[in-house]
Amino acid sequence: MPTPITEIEGIVGRKVRRDISRLVAFARGDLERAAQSVADHPSPHIGIVCGFFVRHAEPPSPETDGLNGMGQLAAGFIEAGIPVTVITDAPCAKAVWAVTGVLPGRVALEVVSVDADAVRSLRGRLESAEQPLTHLIAIERCSLGADGRAHREHGWDISDDTAPLDYLFQDDGWSPPWTTIGIGDGGNEIGMGVLPREIVEEDIPNGALVAARTGADHLIVSGVANWGAYGLLGAVASLRPDLAPYLLKHFHAQSEHDVLTAAVTIGQAIDDSRVDRLGQLQMTIDRLPLSDHIEIIESITAVLSRNA
Repeated sequence: MPTPITEIEGIVGRKVRRDISRLVAFARGDLERAAQSVADHPSPHIGIVCGFFVRHAEPPSPETDGLNGMGQLAAGFIEAGIPVTVITDAPCAKAVWAVTGVLPGRVALEVVSVDADAVRSLRGRLESAEQPLTHLIAIERCSLGADGRAHREHGWDISDDTAPLDYLFQDDGWSPPWTTIGIGDGGNEIGMGVLPREIVEEDIPNGALVAARTGADHLIVSGVANWGAYGLLGAVASLRPDLAPYLLKHFHAQSEHDVLTAAVTIGQAIDDSRVDRLGQLQMTIDRLPLSDHIEIIESITAVLSRNA
């Protein structure tokens, strides 16, 4: 019999446009392991890395995917009394800040410039903080590839617009003191570096170039990256029924709408940026209408309700 978490894993891992079934299969079970690491910790402090900047847009802005995932995770953890630190880079700062403005409480917001020294300097501050991170979650955050550069799915080099926040997850001669979790949908995001390279090269367009080199302790692969974050929130709620009412307090359609509205209208987040068309300000995520993302949330809450 499937467990609530395996049901949730199936919901968030459904196919959207490209066939990511082998990526999903490789990461199967990691949703539960990631959630367990949070649920079992006596005093978690969650870091969330997000923001995927797209210069090829009107205006040049981060995309909407990743922002709602951060918003839903942060809202749930805040209500459960778990401190949250959100981390992004300067090109994505406005959109990320806009989302933090509609959260039910305060998060710490760290913004770095687009260079490795800034990332490593932030890393040192996070390690020496009075209350250091216990978990670091990347949602739809572009990874460095094999050539040491960050690439969009089309193969475009976006390193000039993307801080190597990879160095908060792994770096030569350094090991992270926090548990790392990567969430993505395309093979080029932080965390995907644990995948066998041939899977990404064979199943993802331009995979040989864009495949992530940065891994994570746990990888969550989902049809849309935000969905992986929703799945993680639901999985933690399943494992911690005492915290579930707080974790899920804002896990509903209105909150999803409010976060996306803030991201687009205040943060100028964009969507539908393709080779043949500039991304636009619109209330969609990965070209899917808001209703599709609300359906994922409602499917997860239905699973949790049946098993409460």
